[in-house]
Amino acid sequence: MTSLQGISFVTLGVQDLERSAAFYRAMGLKPHPRSNNSTIFFQLQGQVLALYPRHLLAEDACIEVPGSGFGGITLARNVASGEAVSALLDRAVKAGGTLMRNASEPPWGGLRGYFADPDGHAWEVAWNPGMRLDDEGGAWLPE
Repeated sequence: MTSLQGISFVTLGVQDLERSAAFYRAMGLKPHPRSNNSTIFFQLQGQVLALYPRHLLAEDACIEVPGSGFGGITLARNVASGEAVSALLDRAVKAGGTLMRNASEPPWGGLRGYFADPDGHAWEVAWNPGMRLDDEGGAWLPE
């Protein structure tokens, strides 16, 4: 039986495809050769991050074009150390992102901070000493 036990694609609706692609390239992602003039693909660790024009994504999903503001979702990247949290937040700002929250200690321990990409998509960068990261950077909840 097919289930939702996994995420294959995360597609971000963007206002300016070239600007967003430049941001994610500056963050270290390499566009996949199957990218084209309307969609930019980045191969992640078992998933694909896609950038697609916001109005076309809304049309494809049969929803009204969303306005600005928080959409009720954040993306997260867990890293191996507290130093890596600050380094990735700095990289995001230098690439054209906006710092939303400085690196700080959350109630669960470790360190986390937030940045927004040029379209306002919120990313959390977190080091959680209780989370296991595999050799490829995949995050695993403890048993």
